[in-house]
Amino acid sequence: MVETTPRDEALRGLLVERRRDLQLDVQRRMRGGRADRETGAGDVIDRSDAESQRAMELALLQMHTAALVRLDEAIGRLDAGRYGFCVECRGAISERRLSALPFVVCCQDCAEQRELVEDRAMRDQRRGGLWLVPQAAGN
Repeated sequence: MVETTPRDEALRGLLVERRRDLQLDVQRRMRGGRADRETGAGDVIDRSDAESQRAMELALLQMHTAALVRLDEAIGRLDAGRYGFCVECRGAISERRLSALPFVVCCQDCAEQRELVEDRAMRDQRRGGLWLVPQAAGN
């Protein structure tokens, strides 16, 4: 069993509180979605607005559900004594970063380095992508 510190208990409280808040929001949105189902009344614009609203609600539900999974994973890492340590460099992740993003797995430096690599890969991919129209000579 991993020994818990006061810091771990504070972090656990934060994770559990964020998880509870998200879970309540997901449940509320799901109940609201069932209650707001369209009755078929209204004109084309009303139905289009309602469909757009449902699409946004679904996207939010998906994002919140994904966040719940990541929070559960973070709680698992905390239980295993691995929470708060970067998966890249194994260094400690700052408490400020953990407070803002409790399910984060990388320290700020490694996250920035990863973003630079991903940005470079995307630029390289765009340069080497397929073209529907042949490029002019010399480009």
